[in-house]
Amino acid sequence: MIVELSHRIVEGMVTYPGVPGPVLGTHLSREASREVYAPGTEFHIGTITLAANTGTYLDTPHHRYAGGPDLSQVPLSSLADLPGVVVRARGTGSREITVDPDLDVRGRAVLIHTGWDRHFGTDAYLHGHPYLAPESARLLAERGAALVGIDSLNIDDTPPRGERPAHTILLAAGIPLVEHLTGLEALPEEGFRFHAAPPMVAGMGTFPVRAYAVVP
Repeated sequence: MIVELSHRIVEGMVTYPGVPGPVLGTHLSREASREVYAPGTEFHIGTITLAANTGTYLDTPHHRYAGGPDLSQVPLSSLADLPGVVVRARGTGSREITVDPDLDVRGRAVLIHTGWDRHFGTDAYLHGHPYLAPESARLLAERGAALVGIDSLNIDDTPPRGERPAHTILLAAGIPLVEHLTGLEALPEEGFRFHAAPPMVAGMGTFPVRAYAVVP
């Protein structure tokens, strides 16, 4: 079974406050293409202008560190066919999510299920979101997690001019991040393979992905 874990990208969508929504356009319309090809043959070539942090996207170390690997330099082995584990945020009443220190995370994609994706596309999604506790980010880095994802606005708390400890710790350790996941409630807590590979764009640190899991 393949489980979809990405949000659909549509024109004008808001992913993060202050980040412009994507704009769809046309390079070659079907009507214009009729003048280029044989009778009965037509094509459409679209264009899109979007911020790299749109929809469900991947952060590479280059997003945080100028000298870190960018989208073209992070190997596929860090992004695709990873054994996965889900961390469920159990109603503790706190926005700060912690990871059980006994959880085996080495070499695995650690996906943090908060349920915040239910608010995606609404104003509620943009405020008061859950995030990963800094000490848990440090634990994941020390224990060798392969990738960390979350179904929330950000893996860090986002006060104005605030620090971003999870980004700082995990990306320094070479651990890619996937933010704005969705559908994690459909996954078992382990026993699945996770995939979230972006295009190989040199010089960029983030980009949308089609994230999904394969569950036996």
